[in-house]
Amino acid sequence: MNSSNQSVPLHFTRRAIKRFLPNTQASSLAIIVLVSFVMIYSLSDLLLPVFVSIGIAYLLEGIVRQTEHYNMPRFPAVILVFSLFVTSLVFLLFILIPIISQQAVELVQQVPEIISHAQTGIMRLPKLYPKLISENKIQEILLVGQNELLSYSQSLLSVSAASVMGLISAMIYLFLVPMMVFFLLKDKSLLMAWFTHFLPKERHLSVDVWHEVDTQIGNYVRGKFAEVLILCAVSYVTYAVMGLNYALLLAVLMGLQVILPYIGATLVTFPVLGVAYFQFGLTNDDFMAIVIAYAIIQAVDGVLLVPLLFSEAVNLHALAIIVAILFFGGLWGFWGVFLAIPLATVVKAVLTAWSR
Repeated sequence: MNSSNQSVPLHFTRRAIKRFLPNTQASSLAIIVLVSFVMIYSLSDLLLPVFVSIGIAYLLEGIVRQTEHYNMPRFPAVILVFSLFVTSLVFLLFILIPIISQQAVELVQQVPEIISHAQTGIMRLPKLYPKLISENKIQEILLVGQNELLSYSQSLLSVSAASVMGLISAMIYLFLVPMMVFFLLKDKSLLMAWFTHFLPKERHLSVDVWHEVDTQIGNYVRGKFAEVLILCAVSYVTYAVMGLNYALLLAVLMGLQVILPYIGATLVTFPVLGVAYFQFGLTNDDFMAIVIAYAIIQAVDGVLLVPLLFSEAVNLHALAIIVAILFFGGLWGFWGVFLAIPLATVVKAVLTAWSR
């Protein structure tokens, strides 16, 4: 009787395992996914430069392939693409970032004056709309806002004090990452052949999943990179022509907002409209022109750029994207948020292959 009772849960356990891992192909895929996740999660702090180098090499690999289509051998193609990458990196580090940093410092220095200007405008609301809002309520809101800004400023100071070691690490990465990117591009075939020795022999299903993931993530990463550049360029030209202060800084924020789906557009609205309000005032025609231009840029991005650049990219539900941002952002912070959609694509591809 006891042996019969014990065999029932054992039988169901075996059936569940058989259903979840019906063959060696599924077992190989499960092993690869599990080992990859454990290694990335446990070694993310130690091997972050390696992961960053792999991501950059993955982005540049698409350009190398396009160059090879013009009958250029791989090594000269790698040299050409890597030279363009290093040139862009030097321009970013020594020309663009110093200008953006200077504008950011100037904007931070004007934050108290902007807040005071905004408080003056807000305190007029009870006189204009006495039935809708009271002066006491306005003062309570302003007090809460001041406390939040104070705590945020203190956290910024602590981050700045702790960023000395981060600066040293960044200087080291500036030498290591480009070097690793070059060798990842140059010796791709050799490294892939070495890596496949550690994979199970029965890996046809895993290879199919990888091809699907490679196509979708490649389209997504290259499309996102193009979207950032286009938004930065269009925003800078628009704001500079309209005479808006800190045009380059705000243009960079406009480009980077697309990295955080649904959240970035909300966050970048405050600095753009805040600077325009402080510079021109609420009733000025220039302020309304900035608002209209900002709305047009966001609309063009959503209606034209996204369908054009991502027509062959990932197809994920909005809820899946939000859950991926929360989950992977909680695991790996900024890089988790940055890679949330590609990682969600991997999960989707694995689940789709498993169902087949």
